[in-house]
Amino acid sequence: MHTLPKSAVHWAVPLLGLAAFAAGVQLVRMLGPWEEPAMPGLLLVAVVAAVLIGAELAARSWRRADSGLDATVHDPSLKRTAIKLLGLLGSLGFLALGYLVFPLYSDPFYGPYFVMLMKLVPLLLAAAVPYFYLVDRRMREPHDGYWQTGQVLLLRWREVDTKVFGQHLLGWLVKGFFLPLMFGYLCQDMQRLLHFGGEVPTLSNALYPLAANGMYFVDVTLAAVGYLATLRLMDSHVRSIEPTLLGWAAALSCYPPFRDLVFGSYLNYHGDHDWQDWLAGIPVLYMGWGGAILALTAVYLWATLAFGCRFSNLTHRGILTNGPYRFSKHPAYIAKNLSWWLIAVPFIGQDGALHGLFSCLMLLGVNALYWLRARTEERHLSWDPVYVQYALWMEEHGLLRRVTRLPGLGFLRYRVPAP
Repeated sequence: MHTLPKSAVHWAVPLLGLAAFAAGVQLVRMLGPWEEPAMPGLLLVAVVAAVLIGAELAARSWRRADSGLDATVHDPSLKRTAIKLLGLLGSLGFLALGYLVFPLYSDPFYGPYFVMLMKLVPLLLAAAVPYFYLVDRRMREPHDGYWQTGQVLLLRWREVDTKVFGQHLLGWLVKGFFLPLMFGYLCQDMQRLLHFGGEVPTLSNALYPLAANGMYFVDVTLAAVGYLATLRLMDSHVRSIEPTLLGWAAALSCYPPFRDLVFGSYLNYHGDHDWQDWLAGIPVLYMGWGGAILALTAVYLWATLAFGCRFSNLTHRGILTNGPYRFSKHPAYIAKNLSWWLIAVPFIGQDGALHGLFSCLMLLGVNALYWLRARTEERHLSWDPVYVQYALWMEEHGLLRRVTRLPGLGFLRYRVPAP
């Protein structure tokens, strides 16, 4: 019998995240009106981040073995700190070059993100000086990715660990790709909230989309905080990055701009009608069906909240074993994919049975894509023995343990050498 390992995040963190989000939204509304759409988004992120970071510091997360810090180590080095600061500047320059090279980022959607960066980066650089020095002196292995990047910029190639340097650049690539998306969605949701008239929603005036959009608003806010708060002092730093092109391709294909091609052209399961058109004349079924979709969306949101300030695609930042992860290894993917079947109702073919069958096959293709994401993530996380212990416990006690015994759904029983 296997035992359930301790989670990297306390079970109460989702409640803190929700409370911080509510407080941040209230503060934004109190301080309005806002002329610049980026500023209310930045304030909301700051409030949520402050609460979640404060909770991690109160829990003394730096004492965990995974943090790489040790109270018995006392090795101050101004020179090493200066090299790391140079590495931070180089990492930011790496992102800036990408934003300049790819025309995608000239889209107005990303405008608020760049305004946010102009406000935030000077503050982060100022805070990085004492932070790097205080953390560096307690690190068991101080030659981290920032130090490696600094050495590269100083042309000291012989002292560079290419694996550590490569993982560092991949980590910043993840941050640089996903953070603009999350912050852009956040600002769009914030503008909808600020322009909401306050009318009481009913079944006939968008109760369902209001609830669904509200949950996704919370989701992207917590995700934005996660991509920003990669701090070793909170034990929320990146341990490793997805090492395979297959894993990257599976994940990126679910987000713009790649999603527009994959979901819009090759796996387009959407028809001209959805569940609301189908059940519009049957209020009882409409409310029940919509309630089921919202329940699945709430599970998806719970899975994001469970990360606290650790949410991030394609990275390992600690193993979660409580919240929805107490019942399933991939609760967000399961809930999201089930909700899509209920939303799109592809089996109701408006243009005949053949079109309905085609739509079902396309949605099954989307489900297969998320299955691939789950498998590549498990392969990556299997570097960590804590995840192996968790996965084996889940096979014995998980809510879907009988389902996962089917071919292709169980835990991959192999270990991959860590990078």
